Amino acid sequence: MKLVCPICGKTYDEPVQRCECGEPVEFEPFTGEPYIGKTVWERFWDFWPVEPELELSLGEGDTPLVRSKLGEEFGIRLYLKNETVNPTWSFKDRGTFLAMGYALKAGYRAVGTVSTGNMAASVSAYASRFGLEAKILVSESAGDEKLKAVSVYGGDVIRVRGDYGKLYFESLKLGERLGVYFINSDNPFRIEGYKGIAFEIAEELTPDYVLIPTSSGGLFRGIAKGFIELHESGLIEELPKLIAVQAEGCSPICRAFKGGKERIERFDNPKTIAKAIANPYPPSGNAVLKLLREFGWGCVSVSDGEILDAQRKLAREGLFVQPASATGVAALRKLDLPEGAKVVSILTGSGLRTLRNAPAGEVRECPLERLEDCLR
Repeated sequence: MKLVCPICGKTYDEPVQRCECGEPVEFEPFTGEPYIGKTVWERFWDFWPVEPELELSLGEGDTPLVRSKLGEEFGIRLYLKNETVNPTWSFKDRGTFLAMGYALKAGYRAVGTVSTGNMAASVSAYASRFGLEAKILVSESAGDEKLKAVSVYGGDVIRVRGDYGKLYFESLKLGERLGVYFINSDNPFRIEGYKGIAFEIAEELTPDYVLIPTSSGGLFRGIAKGFIELHESGLIEELPKLIAVQAEGCSPICRAFKGGKERIERFDNPKTIAKAIANPYPPSGNAVLKLLREFGWGCVSVSDGEILDAQRKLAREGLFVQPASATGVAALRKLDLPEGAKVVSILTGSGLRTLRNAPAGEVRECPLERLEDCLR
């Protein structure tokens, strides 16, 4: 399969991560007859640009689609795609697994990523699984407690002093020079892995809307590409309307979309509790903007208060997610959805990595001799 730039259209026969015009690349869409198998990797075998290393899978993908009672308030049928049950608790594992398979086949001995959270843990874990060395680059502000969940897998975790915004592009340059394959947020194999979310949703229902927490834009592009390929292959009749959801305190894509701009601009002084999606200059931002305009999709931003309220409501349904994961549910109040619409909100990652800001319930004290009274 060739790689193509979604912005300028230039194609590449050799694996590259970004186009000469500066934008991310992706694989050309698959439109043939799919092979049907057991796991998502097998059921959609022909849709992947590299043969998945099934024997090295940790069980990523095939996550539950849960019917939610929260939709009753809005008169819709709401479903939650629970990506928190992936091996390292986030959707990142799908893209990491596919990219790691390429790195192994291409002869790399080391892989890397730029992240302080879900992606760092995912790359570190899968590098150990695939027998590769991991180079995890984090910002100087990354806390020791947070990095324990990354370093435990045995990767080489490096705090980098300096402009964290430039680190993404610098890592790609150094990776080429040093033979380290960097699996950053919009790596083309990542995008392919995220298509599986769309495939699995389509197997269970035909949604009218899909709400996607959006940071770098890689997840949005992957889910969009998945639905588009299903449509072009004749496996679904209509495309759902995709909604990119961002935090108000860091919403460069929504700001550009609402302002009628063709390109994103850096979001100065980002501040939000949803740190997992707080990317002030998302590397796939322009590609997401193009998709929003081309298909008539939407972008919504939500406040920290709305995010925390949605996080609490999800916890009352037994789903403890990180603040970024709750943005889709938070966006429901700002969307004028038709009665009875089928809506899927993507829950991107577990709340166990963000315990400091987690909404806690009451804990009562009770002496043993008064336990009966306390239980009453």
